[in-house]
Amino acid sequence: MQLGGFRYQNNRERIKLRLVPVTLLRAGMKLGKKIFNENGMVLLSEGVELTPRLIERLGQVGIGYVYIEDAVTEDIVIPEMIHEQTRAAALQEIKKQFQGLSSYSVDHRNKYFGKSFYKVMESILDDIGSRQDAIIMLMDIGAADQDLYHHSLNVCLYTLVLGIANGYDHNQLMELGIGSLLHDIGKMKISPQVLYKPGKLTDEEYEHMKTHTEIGYKLLKDEPGIPLLSAHCALQHHERIDGSGYPNGWKKDQIHEYAKWIGLVDSYDAMTASRIYKQALLPYEAMEVLYAGAGTLYEQRMLEAFRDCVAIYPLGLSVVLNTGEEGVVVRIHPKIPQRPVIRIVRDRDGQELKAPYDVDLSVSLSVMITNTLGATIVPFGEVHVD
Repeated sequence: MQLGGFRYQNNRERIKLRLVPVTLLRAGMKLGKKIFNENGMVLLSEGVELTPRLIERLGQVGIGYVYIEDAVTEDIVIPEMIHEQTRAAALQEIKKQFQGLSSYSVDHRNKYFGKSFYKVMESILDDIGSRQDAIIMLMDIGAADQDLYHHSLNVCLYTLVLGIANGYDHNQLMELGIGSLLHDIGKMKISPQVLYKPGKLTDEEYEHMKTHTEIGYKLLKDEPGIPLLSAHCALQHHERIDGSGYPNGWKKDQIHEYAKWIGLVDSYDAMTASRIYKQALLPYEAMEVLYAGAGTLYEQRMLEAFRDCVAIYPLGLSVVLNTGEEGVVVRIHPKIPQRPVIRIVRDRDGQELKAPYDVDLSVSLSVMITNTLGATIVPFGEVHVD
């Protein structure tokens, strides 16, 4: 089977799934996918029947959405952007090298880690590099309090999909991929009290946090096996095209294109990641926030390219259509991911259908998603931020 550029041969992935906010979970529901802690260890396995205590605990560890078993959506396949083995090996190497850096000063560290990351990038590109119609699927649903290692890998995967869509060659993808994987490496030299502070940073703490860009550049610029442009990704990924970013306040063409892509994706992943102190945004909500910065923080053309590569409505998400009907996202088109296939499960009067049917929004152009479990959709181009 092929979906969105991803092929599946494991029948165990054919599970009955619906994506449900933790706030709407009810005792007796069964998990459709595993729940992981911040270290990647399984907290709850699929098939576990939820109890009031378990539901409460999910909220306490910062998980906003989970997949539950659902007979109506038995044919939904949840794709992974890279193979599980590739992902595990990449996270292991990221964690090993990043933690090693925390034990040494910038000038007295173990060098030559560039070779390790080059191998990681080759494995990742082997998985997704040839898939011209790959799309960005939301990662880490069901993961508690995403850490720096998962964030680094997510940003790398998302950015590579954009690089492929932008027509980058293998060498450019390697530069971009390594730059995105290591964009936050300087945070390993930031005080843990600041890095993991759950609330708003003080002005002094924020100034300390901002130094991670220059630290990352210094760590990478002379490292064998790390392209110099990748080092500049660490330096520039918080620069913004209106000059409001840091560390140098560069504008427009002063910022390398790689860093612009990474800055965009970095913001998206931060908004869609679970944190104990905040609930993750859904992809369409994060895209609304990003579009509020069109032409000031981010280039309009890049936002449009990003939108066309992102599955803004995750598989299994319950939605309301402008027809008044309710349904579930069951399939995503790789070329137009913002117009998915919806399985209608309730009519406009709220009555559950005995025979649900699918509506392809890429064909039924007058049908639109207006709500997702109580959250109003704001169309692109009509986003207003106070």
